[in-house]
Formats: sequence, structure tokens, C-alpha cells
Amino acid sequence: MSDRTPVAIAIDGPAASGKSSTAQWVAERLGYRHVDSGSLYRALTAAMVRGGTSPESWTAEDVVAQGARITLEPEKHSFVALIDGAPADDEIRGTGVTANVSRVAVMPEVRSWVNEQVRRAAEAHDVVVDGRDMGTAVFPNAPLKVFLVADPWERARRRLTQRLGRRPTDDEVAEETDVLVQRDAKDATQTVQAKDAVLLDTTFLTQAEQVERIVALAHAVSHRPTVT
Repeated sequence: MSDRTPVAIAIDGPAASGKSSTAQWVAERLGYRHVDSGSLYRALTAAMVRGGTSPESWTAEDVVAQGARITLEPEKHSFVALIDGAPADDEIRGTGVTANVSRVAVMPEVRSWVNEQVRRAAEAHDVVVDGRDMGTAVFPNAPLKVFLVADPWERARRRLTQRLGRRPTDDEVAEETDVLVQRDAKDATQTVQAKDAVLLDTTFLTQAEQVERIVALAHAVSHRPTVT
């Protein structure tokens, strides 16, 4: 790394808008590292689930205390959230964590802790970060901010296709759409588009098309070559 200030590209949007997978691909194309802020919320939630206490009794103080067990480990094009020094990706993507991560993510003290970890990761690396307040609270001066949106039905269809490994039925999509709409309502105060963010509606875009558009925007602001 040279003496120049590392670059942070911020990608925000609602649940299941494709933020994480798109951000990871963009990071690879640019030679940056991807920081998935959601993995930190999920790691904290998983640590709490391991404790066996009722989620209804969780406090922000209890959740933040679990942060001592969570670290971000840099890899070639990403950072991986570790619990007690070990990878736990399957665990943090499991149903028990998914059912309770929103409860954790709305806690202001927890959001502050997560945001600080993301900022630290970006201190020495060019990064593409995704979340819900990356362009507003965490990197307000980022040279490129993108806000991804998509129709709830399409977001539900994409999520189920990935989860099930097959084409979901209309009834399954309808049920998942209801879940996402309720999640959107819970996350509304955190899912805010920065005033200078580029709004990108991905309803009718493939992921490859999303990535190409964001990479083109990144080149426009940085004039840095794509890694091949």
C-alpha cells in the first residue's frame, strides 16, 4: 500500500437486495477487499445464541460484550468474521441467527460497535463495504456510494433460489415477500439512502450487469484499472 489514503466504496440497500454478493464481486474486479458489515451482526448474534439465553432477554450491553470474541480476518479479496478465532460462516447464516439478527441490528450501541470495526478494516485497505448505513454514518465522504433497490417479490425470489437451490413456487415467494416487507419495516430507520448515492434498481438486472455498472462508476471516480 502506498502513502495515499485507502478508498472505500459504500453499497447500501434493504435486506436481500444483493448487496453482499454484488459488493464481493465488485471488490474482486477492482482488486479491493470486501467488508460485509452484516457478517459482524450475524457473528454477534451467533455468539449470543451459543449462550443459550432467550433472545427476548438480550441487552445491547450483553451483545456488545460478545465483540471481544469477534475479529475480522483479511483474506485476498475480503474480510472474514471469526468467532473465538474460528470461521463460522455456516453458523452465522443459519436459521437461528437469521431469526434474531434484526433484534441485534437495531440496537444503537451494537451498530456503533459494528461501524467502528468496519472503519478499522478500511484504514489500511481499499474496500467495498456493504450494509445499511455505510454511505451515511460510516463513510459519509466515500467517493462512490451506491444504493441498491429491487421489487420485494424479485428480492424474495432471488433469496429463495439461492437458499433452496431450485426455482421457488409462487406460494413460497409470496410467503418470503411478506417476511421481507416486515423486515424492511423493522430496518427502515437504518436503511436510508445517502443524498449523494447513486440509486440502482436491480429488479430487471442480472448480477453481472449490476457489477458492471458499479465497476464503471468506480472507474469514473478513481480512474484505476480493473484487475484481470
